[in-house]
Parts: sequence; C-alpha cells; structure tokens
Amino acid sequence: MAAHTFGTLATAMVTPFQKDGEVDYEAAINLARKLAADGCDAILLSGTTGESPTTHQPEKAELIRSVKAAVDPSVVVFAGACSNDTAHAVRMAEGAAQAGADGLLVAAPYYNRPSQEGVYQHIRAVATSTDLPAMVYDIPGRTGLEIGEHTLDRLAQIEQIQAFKDATGNVERAQERLERTGLDCYSGDDGLNFSFLTHGATGVISVVSHVGAAFYRQMIDALAQGDIATGRALTSKLRPLVNAIMGGGQGAVMAKHALVLAGVLSEPTLRLPLVAEPEDKVLALKVVMEKLGLC
Repeated sequence: MAAHTFGTLATAMVTPFQKDGEVDYEAAINLARKLAADGCDAILLSGTTGESPTTHQPEKAELIRSVKAAVDPSVVVFAGACSNDTAHAVRMAEGAAQAGADGLLVAAPYYNRPSQEGVYQHIRAVATSTDLPAMVYDIPGRTGLEIGEHTLDRLAQIEQIQAFKDATGNVERAQERLERTGLDCYSGDDGLNFSFLTHGATGVISVVSHVGAAFYRQMIDALAQGDIATGRALTSKLRPLVNAIMGGGQGAVMAKHALVLAGVLSEPTLRLPLVAEPEDKVLALKVVMEKLGLC
C-alpha cells in the first residue's frame, strides 16, 4: 500500500467501452498500467467519471479484478459505492470487497436529499458493510446537499472511514475539516489541486490526470519537499488543460476524448445519457494537449 491509505495521486478512471457499448476490459487494463507508469499511486474505479450510474455490478466487479491483477500491488485500487438507495450502495460495497478492492468511496445520497441524520446513517451503513477503508465524498453539486460539519465529525469516529474527498470548492473549510477530524483530505477539483495541497491535503483525485498525471506527480512531489515555486509553475502550465477538460464540457466525456487524442483509447464510446462533445471543443482540447506534448 502507498504511504497513505488512498495514495497521493489518484485518477478517477473512465470505463472504456467497445463500439457496441460493452466494457472493454483490455483497454481498462492498458489505461490503468499507463496511469501507474505516469505516477498514479491510486486508481478509483466506478466513480462518476467511470460512468458508474450506467455500469452494472458484474461489470464493476470485473473491472476491479482486471485492474488489480494488472497493476503493481503498491497501487491502491478503490471503488465507488454510491447510490441514493442505501441497500444498493451496500451491495456495491460488498461486491467491491469480494472483487478485491482496496477501499471504497462513499458519497451522500443524491436526488432524494435526506436530512443530515439520513446522510449519516446512509454513509455509516455503506462504510461499515465491509472491513475496507472508506473515503467520504462531499460533492453537493451532484448530490444536491452538503455533508454537514457535525455529520462529518460523527463519520470520522467510524473505524473504516479514513479520509474525505472535498469537491465543495471551499479550501479553507477543508483545511479546518482535516485538522478537526484527523481524516486525510483529498482534492476533488482539478482546478484547486494546488490550493488543497498547500492547505494540508494528503493528495488529489483527478480527472485531468488521465493525460496529465506526470505533471501532477511532479507537483505533489515538489510540494512535499516544500518547493512551492515549482508547484505554482506546474499549476499555471496545467491550467489550460484543466479548463479544456473540466471547463469545456462534461469531465468524463472530455477525458475520453483526451485519451483518444493521446492514442490511449481507440474510441470515446459512452453510455447514454452521456454523449460526445461537439467537434470544436475536442479540437480546442487537441490544441492544448499538443502544446503540452501530450498528443
């Protein structure tokens, strides 16, 4: 395992599909190996970027088995267990554990917007359904509600919960949360990775790292040595890529387009309701990637 339970640089990996829409496990293996070679010490499967709402339990399990077998044991392979149906999320967690995952990512329930007590009970039920370490995911832009401070404090007392991923955009509060709870903190927003890391975050869970992992590895290592200037310079260098992938369209979709441009995937196949981005956005992404030597 890495120095931290969930590593320092994790990619929220896309799920490659063949032209007919079936999961392309061979492409997933090749992508996972590339990410590890580029400096990722952790890989998140079946997160939002992995199109988890439209992949099914046998597919999720096979992805875990395939990727775990393909990468070095030092690479942490963890999996999303996110649903607005608590029983369903528990089954995801149990399935991930049976397939050999190293940990879980658990978000607040989306759409049905429960009370904070309901959020606590949901995450607690999922996190304690296995012995795997769990990361709480706070992303109100997708779930429709934030995880409250008292709720996070209560969750931090649960043995399995070791970290939280913060995609709220509030860096200062994230620092207060990690100091107060003792949990490892992970940036959930590529545009704020530098800010989170300089405010005490353990690492980042990135989408842009599908093609920019080597740069992020340099940034994380530089900051670990106290080299703020190098970290800031790399942040500036990566900003156009972050904007092209995360600001120019849907992140999961743009990540697949980026991988095709980089020659890693042959097709940017998606499952509905996700669809390909317009050609102008893909061309703009290509220009940015060319300047960085990524395609």
